[in-house]
Amino acid sequence: MKSKRSVYFIVAILVVFVGLLSRKIIGISLFIGDILYAVLIYFGFRFLLIDSKKTTSLLLSLLFCFCIELFQLIQFDWLIAIRKTTLGHYILGQGFLLIDLICLVIGTIAAYFIDYYVLKINK
Repeated sequence: MKSKRSVYFIVAILVVFVGLLSRKIIGISLFIGDILYAVLIYFGFRFLLIDSKKTTSLLLSLLFCFCIELFQLIQFDWLIAIRKTTLGHYILGQGFLLIDLICLVIGTIAAYFIDYYVLKINK
């Protein structure tokens, strides 16, 4: 079980690295970051819930991502201050966009298929 967890951890770290790199390279669309965010959340749930089904992680990551995106509609002063920090901006986002929900679905489904067909980590 420990080796499965380490694979998910390594994949999550790689996704973080690629996501940060995507923000630094000129010409890469911002929606790539939303897709990678969803991939990271999926593999984070796989890391935490190692014995659960892959579909459980899929549904939980979609729910989590949608909650974060919808949470962007809330505009409290203290929350805006957190979003203005680098880490707060990366985690909580800046503003609600419908296209972000589509990107989150694409990223989560892509992560599921990578997990199922490429990593092939079974119980």
